[in-house]
Formats: sequence, C-alpha cells, structure tokens
Amino acid sequence: MRPMSDPTPRQGFDPALLLRAQPVRALLLDVDGVLTPGDLVVGADGEQVKRFCTLDGHGLKMLQASGIVAVVLSGRDSAALRARLDELGLTRHAVLGRARKLPGAQDALDALGLDWGQVAAIGDDWPDLPLLARAQLAACPPGAHPEVRARVHLRTRAAAGAGAVRELCDLLLSAQGRYPELLAQALAGD
Repeated sequence: MRPMSDPTPRQGFDPALLLRAQPVRALLLDVDGVLTPGDLVVGADGEQVKRFCTLDGHGLKMLQASGIVAVVLSGRDSAALRARLDELGLTRHAVLGRARKLPGAQDALDALGLDWGQVAAIGDDWPDLPLLARAQLAACPPGAHPEVRARVHLRTRAAAGAGAVRELCDLLLSAQGRYPELLAQALAGD
C-alpha cells in the first residue's frame, strides 16, 4: 500500500482522450447544467440563486494557472453568476446573456489567437451543440440531453455542478503533463 503522501496520481484517463486533449489551450464552458446542477432558483423579487461546486472552481483555477484559458458562455446572465465568475477570475472571457453561443465563442477564440483544434468544450443541451461539434475535445456531464451525450468524446462520471468540470480540468492538466507536479505541490503544502 502506498503512503498517503506518495505523489503518484491515483486517477487515470483513457490514453486516446489524453492524446486528443494535448493541443487544448482553451476550455469553453456552459453554466446551467454544467457548472451548476441546472436548477433555476428564482426568488419572489426575481433574484436568482445558483449553486456551484468548489471542486470545479479549484480545477478552473489550476487550469488557468497552467496556461489554459477558461471561456464561460451562457445564455443567461445573473448577479449570482457574475459574482462566482469574478471570484474565480473568469470575467475577462465570459460571454453572458447570449442565446446563440457560437458567435461569442468564435470572438473569444479570435481574441486569444486560437482555433477550434485547440479547444475543449463542455455542455449539456442543444445550444451547446455548435461548440461541441467544433471542439478538439467535447465533453458533457452524465445528465446531458441524449443528443449531446451521443456527440461527445467524454461523458464525465461526476454530475453537473458536482465535479464534472473538475474531472475535465484534471484530464486537461494530465494531458499537459501538469497534473503530477500540481499534486506533488498540494501534498507538500506549497
């Protein structure tokens, strides 16, 4: 049995997925049904409350620190979403309140000097299909619509709003060769 402080990664990924993920330099993310469980909680005064997973947040921070840009695309906009994106440092490349996501995604990629062969995308419903169809690596949470599940390279084990994004972040960090180093740093307390 390995000691708990052993920095050898305990999770592994399909080698074909790791190869597909190697050129990725940007991650396109949907919000409702991906970063959140997809429930819309609306108060009597119209305020929206959203639930986010801290595992996903930490994964996105590690991804950004490793040079992979996260681009958030959502058909909705809310104060709750903006607060979380600000906390994670994701507001710079956020495209919010647009039902058609492809133009916003293309604008973000053009601004970053990236093409679709350098993109991973995760979504759960039909508005995400144009992004998933173009991405080098397409992913969805297990509760995604059947048409989405049928068109992705990866269906995460973790549910939306409960680690699905972190699972994809870990895959991307592993493909970039960064995961073991980050794990060793975490174990050392760095």
